Amino acid sequence: MNDPLRVWHRLADTSVLLDGFHALKHALRFGAEVPVAVTADRAAALALAESLAPDLGEALDALLTEIPEPSYRTLVPRPHPTAVAALAVRPSRAAQLETLARLPRPAPVVVLDQPRNLGNAGAVIRLAAGFGATGVVTTGTLDPWHPMVVRGGAGLHFATAVERLEPAELPPGPLFALDPEGEDLRGVRLPDDAVLAFGSERTGLSDALRARTDHLLALPMRPQVSSYNLATSVAMTLYHWSAQRP
Repeated sequence: MNDPLRVWHRLADTSVLLDGFHALKHALRFGAEVPVAVTADRAAALALAESLAPDLGEALDALLTEIPEPSYRTLVPRPHPTAVAALAVRPSRAAQLETLARLPRPAPVVVLDQPRNLGNAGAVIRLAAGFGATGVVTTGTLDPWHPMVVRGGAGLHFATAVERLEPAELPPGPLFALDPEGEDLRGVRLPDDAVLAFGSERTGLSDALRARTDHLLALPMRPQVSSYNLATSVAMTLYHWSAQRP
């Protein structure tokens, strides 16, 4: 049997870190290739699988290798309460871009325009996966596959297409951008092939993305409340889209 620590150190620089049991669970459910998975407490991890993911019991039993806790702690930036970590193969960029560009689409693409907060980006990817969105695209410098984003997304990057693009490279489809000056979202029907863009947490929409926008939309908000959290805004918009579908 290959030494899991040796395999880990060989693959770490080119793989996606799955930090915690739930990230590994979701990645496996959505077809991720996981060459190595470790835990500081195999019995506890398998008991968690029996309780929360019985569909993955056999796969996790075959995949998880127990290592000493000090060794586990060297593999992750911040130990997870479940003491589970794994490495997954990142989906090819070409395949992701093909998914994002394909028309007709069954669900919108979410665009985060120059996001700053890694945790917020992860929460949005988790939301998008839950709603069955086609994908999540980021513009700007934030890496949507950063380990803290994957941790915030609970491994659900593998349930939707996730890529970073320039505003000029956005997927096809009518671009609806959220902005306080826009039309009330409640009166607008969002098509399945919509591209839904959300500005950064502090500065809103960039000039480059605003110039490409077909429709500006506003979320209902009580006067004197300045804004919603980014993930909350995405959740409200995706729920509005989903509620209009049969």
